[in-house]
Amino acid sequence: MNASLSEQTLQVETLFQGKVLTLERHRVRLPNGKTSQREVVKHPGAVALLALVGPEELLLVRQYRQAVGAALWEIPAGTLEAGEQPAACARRELAEETGYRAASLEEWARFYTAPGFCDEHMTLFLARGLTQDETGAQKDEDEFLELGAFSRSEVEGMVAGGEVRDAKTLLALALWRPHTTTARGER
Repeated sequence: MNASLSEQTLQVETLFQGKVLTLERHRVRLPNGKTSQREVVKHPGAVALLALVGPEELLLVRQYRQAVGAALWEIPAGTLEAGEQPAACARRELAEETGYRAASLEEWARFYTAPGFCDEHMTLFLARGLTQDETGAQKDEDEFLELGAFSRSEVEGMVAGGEVRDAKTLLALALWRPHTTTARGER
């Protein structure tokens, strides 16, 4: 790392400890020697899935997001449990949110969702060979979702119409959009 860009952490204070995240205040020394404060949200990490029910059709879930005060269409996603590997979490979340199982999972990307204030690290998977689980979706008790299967053109219309505004979903769609077949395999 370029030393002229790094900040040295001098002190960390926990401001809030919740069920999923922790809010901390960091006192840091800046590259110019001055000090400043940073507010940092600590998160256990998450996964997201571009779940294809056909070559040109994917699953989206719609749920109310309190932080933005709206119901959003998103790709299935969820938070890692303690010690859980991303692929295991992806399979669990796919089953819980959609009632589907995937014959194959391909890791597509790893990224930070909002690194300006949060350390949440997300792993994006491509899920193919979907079959419905006979037990159906097993949503968390505080999770209320609407499930839909949409064609590529329908999703493009949803993006253009502002119905899809979630960053992880937009990233997944951008990676899927340019092609259906690549050197890495069908997308």
